[in-house]
Amino acid sequence: MEFDADGFGRRLKQYRIKNHLTQEELAEKINTATSSVSHLENGTHSPSLKTLISICAVLEIGVDDLLADSLPAKSVYLDGDIAEQLADCSPAEKQIIADIVTELKRTLRAHA
Repeated sequence: MEFDADGFGRRLKQYRIKNHLTQEELAEKINTATSSVSHLENGTHSPSLKTLISICAVLEIGVDDLLADSLPAKSVYLDGDIAEQLADCSPAEKQIIADIVTELKRTLRAHA
């Protein structure tokens, strides 16, 4: 799978705006030039690992939040979908769901 610079740039901009930061403010916090943030958001450059980690730390997000299109769907979308479904469940509901998933997984593997 290849790095999706355009998708990365769109998500970076969304998270930056969500955090009420300008390009200049983000650039300052990650110790880079404003033009570098602009290039990343426009999809014309790819971030270094150091820059990627700094961005995620400042925006308080995971790397997969920015690399969604560059990672296998199961690790990005399904995990997020499951977490979203569990977000408003009580501890008792979460336990019931966990028990069901455990049994379902056992059944699926037994019939695979």
